[in-house]
Amino acid sequence: MTTGNDAPVAITGPGASTNAAATREDGPQGGGTQEDGTQEGGPSAVDLVLPLAAVGAAGVAAGYGYIRRTRRARTRTTPGGAPTGPPSPKLGFARAGGPPSPLAELDGRARASLVEADDCVRTSREELSFALALFGTEPTEPYARAVREAEAELAAAFAMRQRYDEGVPAEEEARRHALAGIAGRCAEAGRRLDAEAVAFDRLRGLEQGAGAALEVAEARFRELTGRTGVAEATLAGLGLRYGPGATAGVTGYVEQAKDRLVFATTRLNQARQAADRGEPEGAALHLRAAEGAVAQAAVFVDAVHRVATDLTAATEWLPAALTGAEAQIARVRVTGPEAGLGVPVGELRARLLHADAVLDSVRQGVTSPRPYDPLELLRRVVRATAPLGAVRRGGVLSAAASLVARGATAGAGGFVATHRGAVGAEARTRLAAAERRLAAEDLLTCDDLAGQARHLAEQDVRTHGNPYDGATAHMSGLAGAVLGGVLLGVTPDDGTPPSFGGPRTRARRGRPATA
Repeated sequence: MTTGNDAPVAITGPGASTNAAATREDGPQGGGTQEDGTQEGGPSAVDLVLPLAAVGAAGVAAGYGYIRRTRRARTRTTPGGAPTGPPSPKLGFARAGGPPSPLAELDGRARASLVEADDCVRTSREELSFALALFGTEPTEPYARAVREAEAELAAAFAMRQRYDEGVPAEEEARRHALAGIAGRCAEAGRRLDAEAVAFDRLRGLEQGAGAALEVAEARFRELTGRTGVAEATLAGLGLRYGPGATAGVTGYVEQAKDRLVFATTRLNQARQAADRGEPEGAALHLRAAEGAVAQAAVFVDAVHRVATDLTAATEWLPAALTGAEAQIARVRVTGPEAGLGVPVGELRARLLHADAVLDSVRQGVTSPRPYDPLELLRRVVRATAPLGAVRRGGVLSAAASLVARGATAGAGGFVATHRGAVGAEARTRLAAAERRLAAEDLLTCDDLAGQARHLAEQDVRTHGNPYDGATAHMSGLAGAVLGGVLLGVTPDDGTPPSFGGPRTRARRGRPATA
């Protein structure tokens, strides 16, 4: 966590990969698309935990300064690459009465459309989870189907963007059409969500009365408050056992979970008060903001517990992985060129020497009295023996590679989800590519892409900075809510929470601007 004007961001160690694996083409077998774009009441407010003093005053104090920055930011592309307006429906084609737009301009607009569509899908998925908890599967199925269809369109757009970043297609005119195809897929994802927004509002009925939905959100809030305390103790124990490097990916996550819960406390109280005053629209606005904050607090807490589980599994698997790696090295030494690796004898000898050196270093790390990161050591074993055919043979090394890749992808995904107010299109594209490679069991490439996604996302957050110049917004959780995309920040008092829907409908619960 940073202080002052820096945005809160958990900084990973040097393990975040930025190597050349990102230049590989992510082919159709990974779940992408072809070049033509085809798809492959309840408790009272005083019952809530983490009470705040002077939260309302803090929000008001920070509001005016924030909206000025927000309005300025919405006139240009943010460091994350996302202006707020929807992409032009004529992306990639000639302006009326003039030449085609420059490729760089089309590229920027395509990036913006990816960020906007991804945000819409994530927000819709989050709000749907609260509706599902209250109404069950059958009444919410039409909206779950809309989210799945939007996800499919967005996945196709990300696959096209990944190939575009890799230089495919190469011709300028073809690249124009690729950018148009990306924007078109994103627009269709948003249209599908927009089409269900009104019906989804009827199902939830928040503007008619938020009592039952408030109870669901408050119950989830209380459960997360307890789990946050457990996560804090878990993280402290992991640091003592494995050292700070092993938990670098979730450093600051407990504090950020608390930050979102502080914000949720305020908004749940305000929602309850508005409901008691007979102001259902105000209650709905505050409830949606609270739900978004609670959902992100859950991501932070779940990430800590996932890292704890992965470190335990890596500790158990590491001895077996070393044994399996040694066996594979011995097998390749005996068979030599007949090992089926298709490389010259000199290259094979170099790979064997490298694998021997890495395994020796890993053994020293395991036997050292100092704490060590078992996941990182497991990653080193997997990468050293993969050129010898170890991973594709199955067995413990294949399972170890899967553990490493899944952990890296989940870590990058959680970071993007909870910092999406600042994260741009490139990080999201690499994350989507990692998820496709994971589904295709291309585990080493998946690990590379996930590392790149996390690195790029952290870089975006640093560049974006903090929209506030003081401590008041941090005390109220407002700064974290804006960074996480819990608030869109389009009104001068407290911002608009995004809701289920696409670009046309997601900000529908905002308050009218006042002078």
